Amino acid sequence: MTRFIYCFLAIGLGVAPAEVRLADIFSDHAVLQRNQPVPVWGWANPGEEVTVAFNGQTHTTIATDAGTWRVDLDPMSALAEGATLQVAGSNVITRTGILVGEVWLCGGQSNMEWTVTSSRDAEMEIAAAEFPLIRHVKVAKNIEAGPIKTFTGEWTVCSPDTVGDYTAVGYFFARRLHRDLGVPIGLVNSTWGGTPVEAWLPPDSLHDPAMAVTVSRHQYSVNQTILAQNERYQSELTEWQTARAAAAKTGKVFATEEPARPWQPGPFKTATVLYNGMIEPLLPYALGGVIWYQGEGNGGQPETYRAMFSELINQWRAKFEQPELPFYWAQLASWDAGNGDSTGWAFLREAQQQTLALPYTGQAILMDVGEAFDIHPRNKQDVGDRLARIALANAYDHDVAYRGPNYTAITYRQNELIVHFANGKGLTTRDGEPPRGFEVAGIDNEFVPATTATVAGDTVVLTSDIVAHPRNVRYAWRRWVDANLQNGETLPAEPFRTDMD
Repeated sequence: MTRFIYCFLAIGLGVAPAEVRLADIFSDHAVLQRNQPVPVWGWANPGEEVTVAFNGQTHTTIATDAGTWRVDLDPMSALAEGATLQVAGSNVITRTGILVGEVWLCGGQSNMEWTVTSSRDAEMEIAAAEFPLIRHVKVAKNIEAGPIKTFTGEWTVCSPDTVGDYTAVGYFFARRLHRDLGVPIGLVNSTWGGTPVEAWLPPDSLHDPAMAVTVSRHQYSVNQTILAQNERYQSELTEWQTARAAAAKTGKVFATEEPARPWQPGPFKTATVLYNGMIEPLLPYALGGVIWYQGEGNGGQPETYRAMFSELINQWRAKFEQPELPFYWAQLASWDAGNGDSTGWAFLREAQQQTLALPYTGQAILMDVGEAFDIHPRNKQDVGDRLARIALANAYDHDVAYRGPNYTAITYRQNELIVHFANGKGLTTRDGEPPRGFEVAGIDNEFVPATTATVAGDTVVLTSDIVAHPRNVRYAWRRWVDANLQNGETLPAEPFRTDMD
């Protein structure tokens, strides 16, 4: 009778014993990582026994005093036929259609978020997307002041009905991996357009005084730029309103357009808030690696980007408990938008290049992919394929060319400057024209376009009618440049400069 009264009161008060819960990332059709331990976790009543069964394995644990539980499945080979994941405690949770293969986290801003529907040859690509062993989950956009453990999103099976909403870079990356590896591929898509790198940093990063200063300096710079834009806008708006009032007073026609309100940053640009809401809920899901396309949101602050980007990579590896987690990114593509001669993005690309000093990293060059007046190149096929080449060569030990010509040295011969490249076998240009994008300078470091550029073996020979004795060279060192140098594998040459500070 006492037990009956307790249950009656509990129901009447809306209070009931907590059910066993499973982390949101484990929905139907999920892909688990092969060949390494696979954490499975969730929540239950403190002290409750929880049993997890999958693919012939059974693991039991006891929920902690905080009401959390976790088991680690033993490493598994690839599994292409859907199996059932079952979690049992006071209740039973069943997830079906679970595969085992390679799982990659797709991170960054709009160029990674960009969907297959909006990409080049979308109709043809969607019609051909019959790949039931490729799966995708989109993490819902979410801003949080502190780390949380839940998110909204479910795994879907790749088909013409679903692929249109997938990250295009991620899909083309997965398609190449699936074809070459012959195993299921899972994509965890956690992206948000227009976001800076610091929004994806965990709060722990700011416990380091040096990193806190770096992030603060960056955000101060952004705020100062915004303040100047707003002050200029307010001045122009006041002048416009005065002129309109004067015209109305005299009866004259006033056709001048109102000044456009400048861009304002959203709250999603604040440090740590996207990590809190869109990465923390995934921890510690087992991954094969991360692919990343971001940097436009930090294009004006290359001096702080390398430190923050390196911190992000190191922190994510620690948070996912995988210190050697492969991390590959897309270098910023060319983009004009009326200011293509500026060099800010060139230095941002250099910061990305310098981040290769971290182990288990790689970078896809996109100088030939960019579109002059669209920050979102529609050619996501080459982006995904180049990232996949890096993964195949470095993470999976396949014999695949993945790097284009990269500068190694310069030599001098009278008035000629000779640029030497590694990975330059079959050095050529993509359009059969002489190499474009080279600038030279003398000891004054005043750069001008090279007068002639000639491919000679795995070198490019430069001359200048303006600089009598060229000493330094830059290649593709502008935000927008139609650079055309590539190797025999059609992989583009990497931007570089020899006038290092």
